[in-house]
Amino acid sequence: MAIEDESPFSEWVDGEAFFSLSNSDRHQALLGFLFILLSTVVARRKLGVVRLSPLEIKLERAARQPDILFLATEHLARLTPMRLLGPADVAVELISEESDRRDLGNKRREYEAASVPKYWLFDARPRQAEAIFLRLDAEGHYQPVPLDTDGWFRSQALPGFSLDPAWLGLDPLPDPDLILDQIAPRAG
Repeated sequence: MAIEDESPFSEWVDGEAFFSLSNSDRHQALLGFLFILLSTVVARRKLGVVRLSPLEIKLERAARQPDILFLATEHLARLTPMRLLGPADVAVELISEESDRRDLGNKRREYEAASVPKYWLFDARPRQAEAIFLRLDAEGHYQPVPLDTDGWFRSQALPGFSLDPAWLGLDPLPDPDLILDQIAPRAG
């Protein structure tokens, strides 16, 4: 892991370091959009903290860096100056050309085994707008979270956070301020 300090795009899994490529413009735009929405809702409702990669989550058999993570106020003791010790309340990954098998396979299994309660995936590949919302069931396995009848996702982990997955396919992405006025208006 001595090399890890030189590259923020590295993860440690079962004693092996993995390095990934830099992200596309679409990936970065979607990452920024989601981060603004999530972090603003969390701050306005005083729910905890939202962090961007690179911030390591130290799991039992892996050290991963989700693109975005949410940690509820009651779990803030897990957050150290260098990493999160244990599961996030929500891990968010943006799927890219080179990460699809890792995000949908290995990371899904690792987050599930480490009891990360919610795992959200957003497809950042060109001409993709898929959003996958997973939550642990009583047996500790991820199950898809259905969208509401209006096609929106409404989070149980982040009360007040909702998202229309259709926004993800827009180019350019919607103005986050306009979206926040809909999903998390300022008090008073």
